[in-house]
Amino acid sequence: MSSTLSIRPLPFDPAFEQIPDDEAETTRELVETMHSIIEKTYEDSGHAIRSVHAKSHALIEGEIEILADLPPELAQGAFAKPGVLPVVMRFSTNPGDILDDKVSTPRGLALKIIGVEGARLPGAEDQVTQDFVMQNAVAFTAPTPKAFLANLKLLAKTTDKMPGMKKALSAVLRGTESVIEALGGESGKIKSLGGHPLTNLLGETYNTVVPFLYGPYYAKLSVVPVSPSLTALTDAPVDLDDKPDGLREATNAYFATHGGEWDIRIQLATDSEKMPIEDASKKWPEDESPYVTVARVRVTAQPAWTKARAVAVDDGLAFSPWHGLAAHRPLGGVMRSRKPAYEMSSGFRAQHSGCPMHEPRSQEKLPV
Repeated sequence: MSSTLSIRPLPFDPAFEQIPDDEAETTRELVETMHSIIEKTYEDSGHAIRSVHAKSHALIEGEIEILADLPPELAQGAFAKPGVLPVVMRFSTNPGDILDDKVSTPRGLALKIIGVEGARLPGAEDQVTQDFVMQNAVAFTAPTPKAFLANLKLLAKTTDKMPGMKKALSAVLRGTESVIEALGGESGKIKSLGGHPLTNLLGETYNTVVPFLYGPYYAKLSVVPVSPSLTALTDAPVDLDDKPDGLREATNAYFATHGGEWDIRIQLATDSEKMPIEDASKKWPEDESPYVTVARVRVTAQPAWTKARAVAVDDGLAFSPWHGLAAHRPLGGVMRSRKPAYEMSSGFRAQHSGCPMHEPRSQEKLPV
């Protein structure tokens, strides 16, 4: 017998998506800007890396258990049928260049579920994966692709430049952010520019921040640490003094002796004005629709980051919200503009690294 929801989800209406006349031009400029970032880092390093979230800190394999007896509204898409499937998790930070970890920026988590059944999105027809791409934020830093483009152009101008100045600026911005948070506020923009606190990324909660279809409804997704060893790391400081790769060192130290568990939670939309699709900067009120657990991810102790794993995951896999089911189609301008940008980035890496991208069809043990 399925349990019941405390809220009434709003069925998705195509009219909720409003595509501006100039969105195609904005998307073209976004792709060009991201291409300039990836070209610059390749020119400087000889290695093709992502145009955003280039630096990984943990590359983890595990499993996801889809819970049984979900309410019908939550038993949708990848979560429609109870069972256990393999997953790959990639923890990262958001710049497109490889920086000293003291340039402290928001953290990302990409989750790839392998062996998912159902009708596929265009371009993913021969795949069996479902990707969710997340940040440790509750909303996107920009409401629209055009606003995102303006921010990205500023960041592109500093790619692979002024590392010392970036560290100094990051220290100033962290101080500014701490004052704002002491007064009860938070600035996603200051964090994105280097003002993120120097904390362990394994204790963070990660969110899709932008919506996607959830069967006949629409929703956001959250990955929340629940095992005590992980929740102990929430807001825990991490030592980065003279450790340019200190976040990797911290994740390796943790996973050398610990596993971990995360809840996968879904927030179904209930109000098109309070939970808009086209304004990605809007936080959806949890008092109107709380997040509800639909699955749990479990990992065991393992090497968190090695060069062999970086070759397999950073060079060999692409994570995109467009790798997935039609039941989880990305929604809104920010998500629509991501599709060609992700395709450009993975195509560039495949072309220049000599390592073609592939989507796993079954569990593949990551190298040590």
